[in-house]
Amino acid sequence: MAGNTFGKLFQITTFGESHGEANGVVIDGCPAGLAVDINYVQQQLDRRRPGQSAITTQRKESDTVKFISGIFEGKTLGSPIAAIIPNEDHRSGDYDALKDVYRPSHADYTYQQKYGIRDHRGGGRSSARETACRVVAGSIAELFLKTEGIEIIAFVSSVGKIDSNFDFDNLSRDLVDLSLVRCPDLEISGLMEQAINEAKTSGDSLGGIITCVVRNCPVGLGEPVFDRLQADLAKAMLSINAVKGFEYGSGFAGTHLKGSEHNDAFVSENGEVRTQTNHSGGIQGGISNGMDIYFRVAFKPTATISKPQDTLDVYGSAFTLAATGRHDPCVVPRAVPIVEAMTALVLADHLLRKRLSRI
Repeated sequence: MAGNTFGKLFQITTFGESHGEANGVVIDGCPAGLAVDINYVQQQLDRRRPGQSAITTQRKESDTVKFISGIFEGKTLGSPIAAIIPNEDHRSGDYDALKDVYRPSHADYTYQQKYGIRDHRGGGRSSARETACRVVAGSIAELFLKTEGIEIIAFVSSVGKIDSNFDFDNLSRDLVDLSLVRCPDLEISGLMEQAINEAKTSGDSLGGIITCVVRNCPVGLGEPVFDRLQADLAKAMLSINAVKGFEYGSGFAGTHLKGSEHNDAFVSENGEVRTQTNHSGGIQGGISNGMDIYFRVAFKPTATISKPQDTLDVYGSAFTLAATGRHDPCVVPRAVPIVEAMTALVLADHLLRKRLSRI
């Protein structure tokens, strides 16, 4: 199976299945001498782990990471960093009845047709369980970015039809984490939580949007043609389970503006070049311009629901599926640290590439 590696200079390869013994990641290209705060890595994993609240799946995983190479006396060696996360609460028997069934909007059919074999237990490799590995790697990347003062904060800005227009200037991770939904607009967060619980009670699910902001990003990250910064961010986000859309800066709303309204005029602030507005989302010509980078990521409603759905089995016979077991009624609260991790991986890769771009 190809496609398990991401990045060019700061590169990761993940492995494992949802109900296997463990999931893991190998990180290659991380500079030597980086201080690794294991507690911070675990904290980010805890923000992603299942069973953390009533509005998430009740699968109970501690998601305790174990580093087995690449770190010595609290610092990176420059050699590959390997980490594993044991699977502790897999109930494979919950999926026995689904062995020969194609679940609607899952990867069951496509995996079966592509490989001729699939692990039906929790989706195997297609499961979002794999994203725990990304959070480990992304946390290491983020620690590297912090040495340059770069800050990444993601938050839930929409659940179903409930939207929040929270001001980026007042944003902090502590404020985001005050909410079970991870929406810093606490009044709106309550409405989102209520909507998720209602969907859960009715056997249904909801989608949502995560907004991400990058502060203090230096000028010059990104390559001008195929590896534009926004293109790599888009690929990173669209590689996350359940993601259906990506937009940065003004995004689709920018199409409603005229050029005279949309252009970002350059100004001088304290001797630095800035832009008066930031419709570009901190990226111009595929390269960061020093302004805040911001983008939005759209997640579909969770595909596993307990309401009856019509589908087919592997023999082509009609089948009515009413899923049982444990699943998230809305994935966006747990996806916030995943979006942050993938953002960090892209920026770390491009920061290393920038260092090679000139003498």
